[in-house]
Amino acid sequence: MIKILMIEDDLELAQIISDYLKAFDIHVTTTDSPYNGLSMLDLNKDYQLLILDLTLPEIDGLELIPKIREKSQIPIIISSARDDILDKVMGLERGADDYLPKPYNPRELQARIKTILKRVDSSSSNKKDNENQIFELRESDIQIIFKDVALNLTLAEYDILKLLIQRNHGVVSREDFIYTSDNIEDDSSLKNIDVIISRIRTKIANIDNSRQYIKSVRGIGYQLI
Repeated sequence: MIKILMIEDDLELAQIISDYLKAFDIHVTTTDSPYNGLSMLDLNKDYQLLILDLTLPEIDGLELIPKIREKSQIPIIISSARDDILDKVMGLERGADDYLPKPYNPRELQARIKTILKRVDSSSSNKKDNENQIFELRESDIQIIFKDVALNLTLAEYDILKLLIQRNHGVVSREDFIYTSDNIEDDSSLKNIDVIISRIRTKIANIDNSRQYIKSVRGIGYQLI
């Protein structure tokens, strides 16, 4: 079940939204007090998303967003009757993820909740995958990080190690290294690939020589292990 916190002073609307979302296995906890909402975020870390009105008692929703961001990175959907473009821009700049102007169809709200949570789950999954990888590929910098240390690679070495990383432990033939790299001549001998691999292995071993990270696959090529 998806758990959502809704800070909304229109209790009738909050009830309509809550009843509708139940059909999609989404449980909504509602409060009309922004400060109570902050406390609820502190006490309950299970909330997966926040629906926030802007026109609230005690404090304006735009002022509340930075306070929320001090405590949590929970996704925020602003739900407001205020249609001023400045409110929308300020809300998004201060940390909201989406802005849904009232009145709206609850079906649209459900779709936006689903989209945001899917994106958050995907981002979390990618982050965990990256944390589990020993090699970090930084293509924008033409750089490969090994155990938090940047490897000092030539362009040809970078291309070869990059392809091994992208194949995700798959076997890469010597011919593939030659044909996919712009920094290795097409008429290079397959032995040249072995020499480059040997240099990469040495640079990796300078950081960690406890085991071999690039495996030779007899008669074919190499594999990252």
